Amino acid sequence: MLKRILLLSFVFIISLIIWNCGKGKTSITLAGSTAFQPFAEKLADQYMAIHPEVAITVQGGGSAVGVQSANSGAAQIGMADLVKLPEEAKALTATVVAKDGIAIVVNPQNKITNLTTDQVRDIFNGKINNWKEVGGVDAPITVVSREAGSGTRSSFEQIVGNINLKKDALIQDSNGTIRETVANDANSVGYLSHGLINEKIKPLKVDDQECTTESIIAGKYKLVRPIFLLVKGNLEGEIKNFIDFILSSEGQQTIKSNGLLPAK
Repeated sequence: MLKRILLLSFVFIISLIIWNCGKGKTSITLAGSTAFQPFAEKLADQYMAIHPEVAITVQGGGSAVGVQSANSGAAQIGMADLVKLPEEAKALTATVVAKDGIAIVVNPQNKITNLTTDQVRDIFNGKINNWKEVGGVDAPITVVSREAGSGTRSSFEQIVGNINLKKDALIQDSNGTIRETVANDANSVGYLSHGLINEKIKPLKVDDQECTTESIIAGKYKLVRPIFLLVKGNLEGEIKNFIDFILSSEGQQTIKSNGLLPAK
């Protein structure tokens, strides 16, 4: 009996310690844009290093999930990378925290370096089905696209215009899986955040303009969309503090150094 009492007391004390450690800790959940997700994770880590009393969780799901989760309260902050926010986001407080280019990417083995906007549209619509039609090798084009509800897809389709995605396009659920698919298929083409370009893939010029920070800032490269953070109600408390940190010189430098463009 004594051993049992001691064991129960030990369990109670440990539970109390754990409870007290978590007591008073502010939790913030972000959900939505997979393009902004890795940048939000870096920013969250920086903020939590300065404010250990705050726990920040970052989840993906796409921009539609970002809008829905902010509206429902499933997340305190929704992330959306859209040229234009949908009607259901009008009740939310929207803050632009970054800008992002959408790069058209191919496998490094592909000798194509430039496409016109019309050619991009026709490839994703299925009117152009072979690389030889745009100056490449005689090989069928594998079109890789994001899923419905993706902010990257919505922005891409709005900017390029009149996209009716071909039925046999490969659908991927994140910018990362788009990158891996294109990296492993010599005849594929996709689109993703220019902040996620690496040596595994090759970004193409569009209308003779490179998808670079310099070209985007100069207004030459046209496939650009804002990154929104969405909050239900007014910005206040720790949520406001975190967003203010993202907009600070330190936060904006993190965004810039990792491949996105500052909000202003």
